[in-house]
Amino acid sequence: MASQIARRLVILGAPGSGKSTIATRIVKAYGMPYIVAGDLVRQNIQQQSEESRTIREYVNKGLLLSDDLILKFLVDELEKNREHGFLLEGYPRTLNQAEMLYRQMKVDHVIAIHVPADEIINRLNDRWFHLSSGRVYNRLWSPPKEAGKDDVTGEPLAQREDDIPAVIRHRLNAYNKNTNPIIQFYKQLGILQDFHGRESDKIWPEVKNYLDHILKEPISQKVAA
Repeated sequence: MASQIARRLVILGAPGSGKSTIATRIVKAYGMPYIVAGDLVRQNIQQQSEESRTIREYVNKGLLLSDDLILKFLVDELEKNREHGFLLEGYPRTLNQAEMLYRQMKVDHVIAIHVPADEIINRLNDRWFHLSSGRVYNRLWSPPKEAGKDDVTGEPLAQREDDIPAVIRHRLNAYNKNTNPIIQFYKQLGILQDFHGRESDKIWPEVKNYLDHILKEPISQKVAA
């Protein structure tokens, strides 16, 4: 079903919070373009523009991309979908990025997914990958047919080095340190909606009810671009 009114949405959530699961359901339910910042970076690296060459140089040297550089190609992509609306995931990651994005293109609503740290640690600690295909398994929720092996190829599965409890806690602490100011920024703008829970299947109905409501309302002057 297509959205009744075009909206520009951002979704926030810690690693392992299920935000990508919720985002996929939003896109399927409302038919809006889905823009993932990390995917956009990888796509830009493959192009032959001056900007893409700069990105490749940063990545090859192991350097973080500057906020200005990321925002430039991100806004270019968002502009293509300004009239259709979009769901943005993976950005902003810092308060500075949130402020810069809002100056360039005001978003209408921000969905923040909150899952307890112990639940996230359990999820990620049980997560395994088939490296060549990217298929993901979870020993508790979506285990492979044969323990430790990919369903399609039968090849062995691997675990990411940062999917161990001590490292996960460090990642969550870093996420919270960077994201809490972003959440406060969007709260002050009056465009943030929080969703709390342990399971995506229980969080999703609340998200859908919220979106069903706001997509029928005119965009307020406060957040209209």
